[in-house]
Amino acid sequence: MSTSAPNPAGEPDEPGQDPAPPPAAAAERSPRRGMCAAVLSLEAITLGLTTPVMITIADVPTGTAVSIGLGLAVVCLLLAGMLRAEWAYGAGYAVQVAAVGLGFVVPAMFVLGAVFAALWATADLLGRKIERERAAAWAAYRAEQG
Repeated sequence: MSTSAPNPAGEPDEPGQDPAPPPAAAAERSPRRGMCAAVLSLEAITLGLTTPVMITIADVPTGTAVSIGLGLAVVCLLLAGMLRAEWAYGAGYAVQVAAVGLGFVVPAMFVLGAVFAALWATADLLGRKIERERAAAWAAYRAEQG
């Protein structure tokens, strides 16, 4: 049997050899966190772009529009970086409510907010499912290995 380390992809170097588990850093990557961060990052762009719309079309005072539009965009970006903490996912749902609520000022945000809320919920729920299935698969693999 070879004493060399398995290749980085975790594939066996020789036929019949069991693949090694992935490195710790790869095993800790969260698909839920990645998908939710992507949704929040794209939503930050959308919310930031509501600022000029609020000023020009909805006649919202400039200071109010900047604090709401850019404030929500900054909150999205900060939350995208804080998704290692479980509370940040709850805060993400609160941002979705605020985005839909922005529809009372900019009616298009009812639709865009609903779309982002659906994307957020899908990313959160699907990410949880992937993490559960990944954990179950690793548990089965480790039990099989003894």
